[in-house]
Amino acid sequence: MNLENCPVCGRLFVRSPFRDICPSCHEEEERQFQTVVQFLRRRENRLATMEQIVDATGVPETLLVKFIKSGRLTLAQLPNLGYPCDRCGKLIREGRMCADCSKDLQRQLEMAKKEEEQKKKQVFRTYYTDKERNGR
Repeated sequence: MNLENCPVCGRLFVRSPFRDICPSCHEEEERQFQTVVQFLRRRENRLATMEQIVDATGVPETLLVKFIKSGRLTLAQLPNLGYPCDRCGKLIREGRMCADCSKDLQRQLEMAKKEEEQKKKQVFRTYYTDKERNGR
């Protein structure tokens, strides 16, 4: 049994593998999810941006991002929605990072790998002076 404090309200609850918040906060989250779903069911609202959904429903952006990342809101029919890249904050529709940050991270990894290879190839040589060679 995992007892934890709810990250939303601070109450003690038994954490399950399926929920990271207490039952009362989960109920509130479900109510807010239904509010968002009802809003997006109307065809004219499917083109809404994150900001427009927040303004119309009162549901915080962080919760909308949670719904998207968990797969509860699918972006296929919501062309103007996205969530921030974990690295730069640019809006994306899949993954954790935008294409630019992914490329930059890949480039940095390749550079680090090359540096490691260079260090392995480095040969340390010992040079002696004439004094040491002749034993003087």
